[in-house]
Amino acid sequence: MAQRELFLGLDLGTTSTKAIVIDALGVLVAEAVADHPVSYPRTGWSEQDPEDWWRSCTAATQLALAQAGSNAGDCVVAIGLSGQMHGLVTLDATLAVIRPCMLWNDSRSADVCDRWMRNPGLATLLKTTGNRVFPGFQAPKLQWMKEHEPAAFARVSHVLLPKDWLRFRMSGVLMSEPSDASGTGVFDCANRTWSTALLQMLGFARALFPDIAESPVHSSTLSVVAARALGLRAGIGIAGGAGDQAAGAIGSGIVEEGTVSCVIGTSGVVFAPSATWRATPNGELHAFCHAVPGKWHLMGVMLSAGGSLRWFRDHLATDAVVEAKALGVDPYDILATRAERAIPGARGLVFLPYLTGERCPIPDAAMRGGFLGLDVSHTKDDIARAVFEGITFGLAGNIAVLRALGLKVDRVRLSGGGAKSAFWRQLCADAFDAEVALLETEAGAAMGAAILAAVGAGAFASVEAACAATVKERACIAPGVNASHLARAHAKFDEATRHAQGYRH
Repeated sequence: MAQRELFLGLDLGTTSTKAIVIDALGVLVAEAVADHPVSYPRTGWSEQDPEDWWRSCTAATQLALAQAGSNAGDCVVAIGLSGQMHGLVTLDATLAVIRPCMLWNDSRSADVCDRWMRNPGLATLLKTTGNRVFPGFQAPKLQWMKEHEPAAFARVSHVLLPKDWLRFRMSGVLMSEPSDASGTGVFDCANRTWSTALLQMLGFARALFPDIAESPVHSSTLSVVAARALGLRAGIGIAGGAGDQAAGAIGSGIVEEGTVSCVIGTSGVVFAPSATWRATPNGELHAFCHAVPGKWHLMGVMLSAGGSLRWFRDHLATDAVVEAKALGVDPYDILATRAERAIPGARGLVFLPYLTGERCPIPDAAMRGGFLGLDVSHTKDDIARAVFEGITFGLAGNIAVLRALGLKVDRVRLSGGGAKSAFWRQLCADAFDAEVALLETEAGAAMGAAILAAVGAGAFASVEAACAATVKERACIAPGVNASHLARAHAKFDEATRHAQGYRH
């Protein structure tokens, strides 16, 4: 009897590593999570020791293999990697880590980004990379290191992204792939290679950055030492993998134009695949390479989606928390019930969800939120509805930019905490003017990484074929009777947002 083939997907998150095991049909066999710490040495700083990633990676892998059954380690034939994007891992000439990794949410390089937006300037950044530059990106952090830690910078021989350091730890190979490299700030996304022109302008040597292989390609193999630590066989292939957003899109089957994903967590992410390279005129959306070879994606990141609702719950709706405790339900269910009782448009009340600034489609860290149109006649139901609508209109703004670029948005696969609410699902369908679908399973980025490993091993003919075979929907919600009412409320939201942009300073 032939030995079963298994594939391991690893997702290196901000606070933990997730490991999943799938079989050759894409069926989830096992999953496990192991935590790692985050350090905040100063305000705005966020760092991690890469060795902590290795410890959580080995722990999660061992737990998942134990769940997968006897001899599972011998059955794994390939590994796929996903991870938090943008982090700066620096290595010296001996390939030792120089300093803790500055993470995606580290903002110390904000001044660098401001300077780069003036020189070389937004037009040059868009021409060379297709994107604005943000403090979270890798390259501005490298410039900050050059200016503030010159002795450490002088030792830098190689620069890696977090998941690519894991690959190095597993294989000894320095390699990356297009989707994660897109978020460095110095990658020519249109041509899927490093921007030599921009690197020269900024004074960075091309040799600092790793070579690029496409996401499904097995660009390295597992070393004997790493295999022993993980409980796997040495010599199995390690796929290029993907940044967490692109890997999550693979795990959700977002690989063809027309189907978009929307993840409503603390932040909100709208992700749309594109068969051709396109970028927004002023960098309103991120325009990155997809993990599907020869494809790209546009992505809108809303900084405070579910985060706005949590703020509302904790500061303006504490009575909902008390009521929910008495009824034994989730406070968010109480808030959704209240919002559903109010009429669409919340009787003219508008909530702007810019509590922590905004990124897409309004790239302005100074933006701030608020309520507009509030009067004594508004009830707590109206206020709850305005909050839900404001968050949803913010997400819909990203979808409007996609459509303006000529991308179809026929179907939106919704996931994250916001997808749990029937009210919010319908609100999204109405505001997006598109069908909203839910997935049978939400395995996320780790699933996407495992699928990429399986494609590279030949278990599927392509990433598209793998997603068609493995990703299934369980429900679909069509726009309802409130869509036209919401269109008027959305227009008020857009007008209020324009006023807020002028007021922010």
